[in-house]
Amino acid sequence: MTSTRVNSRKEGFTLVELLVVVAILGILAAIAVTMLGGNKDKANCAAVKSDLANLARHQEAYFVDERVYVAISQNADRSSNIPGFTWSQGVILVSSTGTNSGWTATARHPVCTTSPFTYDSAAGGLR
Repeated sequence: MTSTRVNSRKEGFTLVELLVVVAILGILAAIAVTMLGGNKDKANCAAVKSDLANLARHQEAYFVDERVYVAISQNADRSSNIPGFTWSQGVILVSSTGTNSGWTATARHPVCTTSPFTYDSAAGGLR
């Protein structure tokens, strides 16, 4: 008589194994969210600095044509009174001055913890 052996082992994962995997994924997700939060702040601060640097180029081009620096403005559609210059989304102009010899502009972003930033042409640039 031959005996047949029945294989009672079923394939799959146990509940404990699945819970361990879910816990590891939760820890990794928490780490990723924390790291991305800091990057968003840096990106918004970079947008303010970038806008002020772009504004400097546009101000110099305007000065070549008109022989005067102007106080910059910010309209509701993010446009400005300097031809070709548009503010980035979320960047807010705080103050600006312009004379025959120089200009300043201060801008901030609500989600940038180190703003506002000021560009002062007489002092050599971004402060």
